[in-house]
Amino acid sequence: MMSTVVIHQPDFAPYLGFFQRFQHADHYVVLDHVQFVHGTSKSWTHRDKIKTSEGERWLTIGIRKPTLGTPINQVELLPGFEWAEKNLAQLRENYRKCPGWNEVFPVVEKLYSERCDLLVDFNLNFLKGIMGMLDIQIPMVRSSSLAVDGSKNELLINLLHEVGANRYLSGTGARDYMRPDLFEAAGIELVWQKFTHPVYRQPFGDFIPFLSILDLLLNCGIAGSRDVLRSCK
Repeated sequence: MMSTVVIHQPDFAPYLGFFQRFQHADHYVVLDHVQFVHGTSKSWTHRDKIKTSEGERWLTIGIRKPTLGTPINQVELLPGFEWAEKNLAQLRENYRKCPGWNEVFPVVEKLYSERCDLLVDFNLNFLKGIMGMLDIQIPMVRSSSLAVDGSKNELLINLLHEVGANRYLSGTGARDYMRPDLFEAAGIELVWQKFTHPVYRQPFGDFIPFLSILDLLLNCGIAGSRDVLRSCK
């Protein structure tokens, strides 16, 4: 029997394509024991972008600056949660007139009110809340709870074997370092995500794709966002 798995870091409020893969998978392995990436264009674990009257802007989670090599599951949140109030203020300023505001913002506000010590716990709680709004039901397991080692392709293959998967659904951003021959030798089918970003109504001019899922939810509401997600190819 074919079992398809998605493996990805527990990013904060990621873009629509992150969730689109879950429609074609049986399990999600939360890659939480690998190194936290900070200070580069690939830093998505503690931030994502929203649309403002001035264009794209970061919505950022406050963290204690980790030392080099710190795994994701050990990154601590800043105490006081002033960053949460700042995030909510950014959302109010830019989305309060959007169709999904009255329905979605109270849910988002509640997710921000969950007090956690670790970034991974905050992000996973946020992901589960978003998945609930999008009507996505998929089992999750943290990589840190699995007895696996290795790096890059070897790590992915070991994780897939550990959860009994025989198909790996990968995002296209991983093409540069993926070795399809290693997956084939391990008896795992490597499948690439097929995703064309849909266009929906946004404020502030021309449509901007690949923003945080919060942009879709606040603009389209819960039912509308589910429809957009299901329409993705």
